Amino acid sequence: MRSIVLNVVIVCICCSCSSQSVKSLWDSVNSNTSGGALTNSEVIAGLKEALTIGARESAGIASKVDGFYKNPKIAIPWPSEAQKVKDVLSTTGFSKQIAAFEESMNRAAEEAAKGAYDVFAGAVREMTIQDGFAILNGNETAATQYLRDKTTAPLTTKFSPIVKQAIDKVNVTSYWNPLVNAYNMIPGVARQNPNLEEYITGKAIDGLMTLIAEQEIKIRQDPAAQVTALLKRVFGKK
Repeated sequence: MRSIVLNVVIVCICCSCSSQSVKSLWDSVNSNTSGGALTNSEVIAGLKEALTIGARESAGIASKVDGFYKNPKIAIPWPSEAQKVKDVLSTTGFSKQIAAFEESMNRAAEEAAKGAYDVFAGAVREMTIQDGFAILNGNETAATQYLRDKTTAPLTTKFSPIVKQAIDKVNVTSYWNPLVNAYNMIPGVARQNPNLEEYITGKAIDGLMTLIAEQEIKIRQDPAAQVTALLKRVFGKK
């Protein structure tokens, strides 16, 4: 670096450069010694690092008590396909049981989130990105949307067993079965039996993606969230 500065000074003296010329030369030196232009491979690595960090932070947030249940952005509601069950039973003295069941689904998602990071980080590592700049210059959650589009199917396959264990651990079915059985005993109603494992898995992934998107926005906007040299290089130049 010292030799570069010395060369700049010598050139300026020999050429009787104006102050504006000196400034231009100095800016050029700074540009050439600060890493140069971003490459597509650097951008891709930066995007993946941002998503990996986002997955880690999101899993940490979601896995806390009330991480799903008290967060209106990701709280898991009563299954819409069984809304008629809720509507009927809420008028027949089952309101407390309904609330307990809804809480149990969110507790299962919080428990499953404890194992979410490895699954999501693995999906990020395996994700193929051709044009990193298109995502970098896209909207504020473009990387998360790309992750969602490209990995939801394999994520579901890998995350489902974790959710199933969580459902068993918090006894979701012990809250659900009395409700659906009571409804199905009502004369004339269509029997209901939604797949809770599938439903909770889908909603848990949706919730974690929402949190990852929030982390992506933070990394794009807040220099303090660009916690590695690569993140600073990729997102700090935007």
